[in-house]
Formats: sequence, C-alpha cells, structure tokens
Amino acid sequence: MKDILYAPWRDEYVAGKEVEGCVFCHISSHEKDDEELHVLYRDEHCFIVMNRYPYTPGHFMIIPHLHTDKLEELPSQTWLHISDLAQKSVRLLKEGFGAKGINIGMNLGEVAGAGIAEHIHMHLVPRWDRDTNFITSIGHNRVYSTDFEKIYKKIKLLIPKYIK
Repeated sequence: MKDILYAPWRDEYVAGKEVEGCVFCHISSHEKDDEELHVLYRDEHCFIVMNRYPYTPGHFMIIPHLHTDKLEELPSQTWLHISDLAQKSVRLLKEGFGAKGINIGMNLGEVAGAGIAEHIHMHLVPRWDRDTNFITSIGHNRVYSTDFEKIYKKIKLLIPKYIK
C-alpha cells in the first residue's frame, strides 16, 4: 500500500497558466503582474522573486533580466549588482525575517541541478535550527510550515528597508 500526502494548496501551481518560453523572461517582461508573479523587487539589472517551489519559507531568487545560461558571459556590472543584492538580502533574511543561516547558490546547467537551466539565477534559502525532519529523508517530501502569500507579503514589506 502506498501512502498519500495531500497538499491541496499546490493546485494553483499545477493548474496555473503555463508560460511560453523562459519563465524568468516572462516575469522580467511583465512588471504589471509583479504581485501575481510574487516579485519582491526589480530594477534595471535584475529582479527578486519568490521561489514557487521553496526549500524553506522565504526562499527567493535574484535573477538578471538578461537571458543567459552562461555566468561567464554575464556583464560584470550585472554580476556585481547581483552580489550587492545578495548581501542586502542576507541582512534582510537574518535581521528582518529571523533566519539563523542562509544558503546561497547557483546551479549552472541542468546536470548541476538547475530546474530552469536556460536563465541563470541565484537562490537565497533562509535556514533555522531543525528546519528539516524525517519526512524529508524518509518520505522524500518537504513540509512548508506557513502560508506562501503571508511570507511573500512579509518579505515585500521588508524590501524598502534593506534594499535601496
């Protein structure tokens, strides 16, 4: 007999409208839909968006507007800006969101684990003591302990204080 883990709140992700082409380019070019797309911040170089399939509550990504899968070809000015946003985002997650640690990473290429390999992006994953449990190891599932929309709104309110 197979156990079933029900997660009805994920219907929205599965049944949501599909995007033609690169999902990150779609978000980049649809500023008027920032709230619906869960964009936290945007400027001329990049945008910050909540991860639709978060590892932990508050997991978001910094993404350049430029569509590329090659970090080595990203303009230095854009890379330096992403790094600056990452520093400010770490402060936001620690001071404003209460994270005890942060994982920062980029998976460059599908074989490196990139779910969206065609457009580079940097993950920021807030961490807490005991934020994983047996279900992750044994059941191969993640438990998201709080409402995605509440987390989005909380971080969005913190953005003006930490990212200028």
